[in-house]
Amino acid sequence: MTSRQGGPEDVRRSTGEVLGLGFLGVRVGDRAAFRSTVALYRDVLGLQPVRLEPDRLAWFRLADGTALHVYGPEDTDHLAFGERPCVGLRVDDVEGTRRRMEAEGVRFLWDTQRDEQHAWAHYRGPDGTVYELIGPLGP
Repeated sequence: MTSRQGGPEDVRRSTGEVLGLGFLGVRVGDRAAFRSTVALYRDVLGLQPVRLEPDRLAWFRLADGTALHVYGPEDTDHLAFGERPCVGLRVDDVEGTRRRMEAEGVRFLWDTQRDEQHAWAHYRGPDGTVYELIGPLGP
């Protein structure tokens, strides 16, 4: 899996609360709409791409560290998002929060994913939207 980055981590012990937004992802299946969306964030709003793969993805970073990802028609890894944005909730303990949610019947789409610094896990909310928990790697 490719590397991901979430928002700033300033909590070292698990509080079990949502700390903020760490990720916003949107999938745009139409090629022209994808290119226009990337141009909006890059050219109009002045966000510099962190990663750019034509017609597949554009990753941006907001001033507060929040990741903004736009997935295009060549991306097949994020089809589960559908046409709705995926909001990533920043937590201090992804696995602990996941366990609590699963105990309450929330279904996750796949195993928790990790890179060198972060863990993230996608779930489908009661409204049908895919959401994400994102936070630092556990001990």
